[in-house]
Amino acid sequence: MKDMPQLGIGTFRLEGDVARDAVTNALDVGFRHIDTAQIYGNEAQVGDAIQTSGIARSDLFVTTKVWYESLGDDHFIPSVHESLAKLKLEYVDLLLVHWPYPGTDIALEAYLTQLAEAKKLGLARHIGVSNFTIDLMDKAEAILGKGELYTNQIELHPFMQNQQVVKACRDKGIRVTAYMPFAVGDVMKDDTLKQIADAHGATPAQVVLSWMEKRHYYAIPSSTSRQHLSENLAYGGVQLSDEELLRIDGLDNGKRIVNPDFAPQWD
Repeated sequence: MKDMPQLGIGTFRLEGDVARDAVTNALDVGFRHIDTAQIYGNEAQVGDAIQTSGIARSDLFVTTKVWYESLGDDHFIPSVHESLAKLKLEYVDLLLVHWPYPGTDIALEAYLTQLAEAKKLGLARHIGVSNFTIDLMDKAEAILGKGELYTNQIELHPFMQNQQVVKACRDKGIRVTAYMPFAVGDVMKDDTLKQIADAHGATPAQVVLSWMEKRHYYAIPSSTSRQHLSENLAYGGVQLSDEELLRIDGLDNGKRIVNPDFAPQWD
């Protein structure tokens, strides 16, 4: 079974032709990991880009996420079938619960059982969660068993390193996937990151991606620029020193960007 590539293309906020073109360009320059979600409204365009790329399905790693309004027993599996129809795929490599359910009328056990069922039915090769707290991960592990959760996809960038959740993931053998890795462009403006980038003849984005790999985080930055996509993919040319890694570690100030009113009580 294909493992998740270190770097993927995120498609949050990309719509219509923009989403299709971004994924087409990403695949063209060498990306093989694509991350989408039901709520993004672009699964069909992502599917178009995959279909016209000519790349073998076995070479791709595709993630989608079930929106919280579809977590009920009667909606969960049908919503996954709908996602697969839009993506024009028989299965996704990774299916995530996008957010923990914010109400009390659908139990965690109920929708995680549905998530496991999607895997059992062959609709997903791996299953995981997104935006789960330590308490929710503990409960999820108790419900699904150790080793079932492939990843927890969380907001993570130099200014918000989510260290308690990361440690809990490590303890459980759950991969950490970083969304918003560039903090909506803030990394490009940071003096420390710019200094390190200049020293390597690199971009701040490449520096952040190199730091993420060294810290064993998977990352799914979003970009519509073919040049930026190519640059991001070439981050491996940036070899950071231990001192530089520690300088980036020191940028953590807990600055959270994503905090909707239905978010759980964060750690």
